[in-house]
Amino acid sequence: MSAMLPVPADTAPRLAGVLGSSMSALQGLPNDLGLPRATAVVVVLVDGLGASNIQSRAGHARFLASRMAKRDVLRTVFPSTTAASIATFATGRSPGEHGLVGYRVLDAAHDRVVNQLSGWDAGMPPETWQRLPTLFETMRDAGIPSYAIGAARYSDSGFTHAVLRGAEYRPGGSIADRFAEADRILATGERAVVYLYVPELDQAAHAHGWESDRWLGQLETLDAELAAFERRMPRGAGLLVTADHGVVDVPAHRHVFIDDRPELLVGVRHVGGEPRCVALYFEPGLEASARTALVEGWRAAEGHRSWVVSRDEAIEAGLYGEVADEVRDRIGDIIIAARAGIAYYDRREPNRQAEAMIGQHGSLSDEETRVPLIRGGVFSRD
Repeated sequence: MSAMLPVPADTAPRLAGVLGSSMSALQGLPNDLGLPRATAVVVVLVDGLGASNIQSRAGHARFLASRMAKRDVLRTVFPSTTAASIATFATGRSPGEHGLVGYRVLDAAHDRVVNQLSGWDAGMPPETWQRLPTLFETMRDAGIPSYAIGAARYSDSGFTHAVLRGAEYRPGGSIADRFAEADRILATGERAVVYLYVPELDQAAHAHGWESDRWLGQLETLDAELAAFERRMPRGAGLLVTADHGVVDVPAHRHVFIDDRPELLVGVRHVGGEPRCVALYFEPGLEASARTALVEGWRAAEGHRSWVVSRDEAIEAGLYGEVADEVRDRIGDIIIAARAGIAYYDRREPNRQAEAMIGQHGSLSDEETRVPLIRGGVFSRD
């Protein structure tokens, strides 16, 4: 079954190489993306802007669409979700190595499922749960300044401490405010890497769908700001625009409720992951025969519209990259990754607000895993 999974070839360009290549460009060193030397680099990461989303709305994003060549489409990580993707962007390593292997994952030491974006606490210190040094820390140690520009509310979050440590955080309330802050940094003439985060499109997609007018308005705003920013950039500075994942719309009538199959939840202690990529965690001590029966039961029930694999199959297929021993238990015993345009929910959850979301991501489809790499400034290609 694992051989049927659409795992990208090892030679495919990856999101993991973007930040490291940016650092190398400052140093005039060879890099994964073939970037030339730059005096400063600005990397804009747009949450929830897949290559397919740009291609489908090219007339509303002329700057982005005109710069996106086929050779500059990257693959993000699995699962195609923000916590895993941005941690890979920030460390240059796979989810199986840095440890943020999904949206909601098992914290076995405390017998709970924890939200990797907003659930940080003393029981899950971000400095150690995210196991690896960030590339921002590597730059700091090499004497290269780095900055992270985002909303003020993220400045001291657990996720920021997990993935952006080593960078100096600069707040900006709106997309325009963030680009203005990037202008100020570039104006100093400092040889630096600037990371600029744009969450507005993902937020609009979750609430209204990526095919909504609200999402389209955010895309047009971003495109205009990017075009204007590139025109203002100092000569010699480089611009990259990428994303953590793409988005698909899933209407309410395409929801699938896992609690409709109670017989397949016997022996399941926790439900994690997210609607497009469910992670089921077994009861400790569940016999091997029962584990096998659950995997096969879910495969028979959902295999016609989802990839259903065991933890071992997912790791063997390379979905999480190289997996450290202490990270294995964070991966679901069963992974159900939607192949069709569906989303999974559990009506036993006390808080069912997530069912109102329209835009979704997390699975293995091209729409969710192919992200752009837009080159500007000194990085522009003729």
